[in-house]
Amino acid sequence: MITLLNDNFSQLNDFLHGKSFSKIFILVDENTHEYCLPIFLGNMETDLGFEILEIEAGEEMKNIQTANQLWEILTEMQADRKALIINLGGGVITDMGGFVASTYKRGIRFINIPTTLLSMCDASIGGKTGIDLMHYKNMVGTFSFPEQVFIYPKFLETLPFKQLRSGFAEMMKHGLIADKHHWENLVQINKLDVEGVVPHIQASIDIKQDVVEKDFHEKNIRKTLNFGHTIGHAIESLYLDQGNPILHGEAVAMGMITEAHLAFLEGLISEEDAVLIIESLQKYYPYLDISDFKDDDIFSLLVNDKKNTDSRINFSLLSGIGSCAFDHRCSQKNIKASLDFYRKLNDA
Repeated sequence: MITLLNDNFSQLNDFLHGKSFSKIFILVDENTHEYCLPIFLGNMETDLGFEILEIEAGEEMKNIQTANQLWEILTEMQADRKALIINLGGGVITDMGGFVASTYKRGIRFINIPTTLLSMCDASIGGKTGIDLMHYKNMVGTFSFPEQVFIYPKFLETLPFKQLRSGFAEMMKHGLIADKHHWENLVQINKLDVEGVVPHIQASIDIKQDVVEKDFHEKNIRKTLNFGHTIGHAIESLYLDQGNPILHGEAVAMGMITEAHLAFLEGLISEEDAVLIIESLQKYYPYLDISDFKDDDIFSLLVNDKKNTDSRINFSLLSGIGSCAFDHRCSQKNIKASLDFYRKLNDA
């Protein structure tokens, strides 16, 4: 269940009072500790004891070493099966916290309170948890729903612009794969800021929820949520492996541009639609330099994508603005041509 919080967090407090938890553990990173935790603690009302668990910020912390540290801390603090983990943060925190909670003592309860646009519209919703393995994104994880997701849009006011833009990429993806009207509303936003984005958050959440309810374990239609992520995750992983991590939404935007061109080459969408999509994305997202990455390096990551079967790369590609096909197998020639297309955009 997803609930928009009012300024005194009464919905959260009613939830805490109505449940029998033994103790609360609040997971944050250094950024949410500074900017969001004071607001949260100032409004949370509970007689239960609570502990703050803080990790360093960044995708590079979403690994088994961090998970192990958190399991050890929970054990040392004698967390039992009635404990509650509150994940207060962005996508790394909700992914990591959900994974730790869903595996500790075979599963304890957790709630997500996303503080970034990406997490509000995407990462905290849908019951996917996970960590990265080596430089492969979200390779280890579980399907496990949070007890609740509480969204407080005013947390977005604490974000730097790049983080807001990162989350906006997932909102645009939702429109492209499932709702042309939502896409058209988003591309009419001339100034990308909190005021312009907030009115469209609920529509994006509704799209994600609808897809997840139809296919929780990602056997079919949920795969459409991976549009832009097959290539995007590969590029994000290569940057991470270089020790130069980029934001998830930046990689997804690059992936959507490349995969929109790929959909055109595969005959799924018209050239006119491909150009419209690509130019709209370019309005918000600057070119991402991939000149250091060879096709072979990218393909070595593509073949390990979680959606693949029989060692064949499966893409989720647009079949129109507002619709998406899944399990589409592309020719290697067209994949390479799409990567080359993206590289040449910097020369345009």
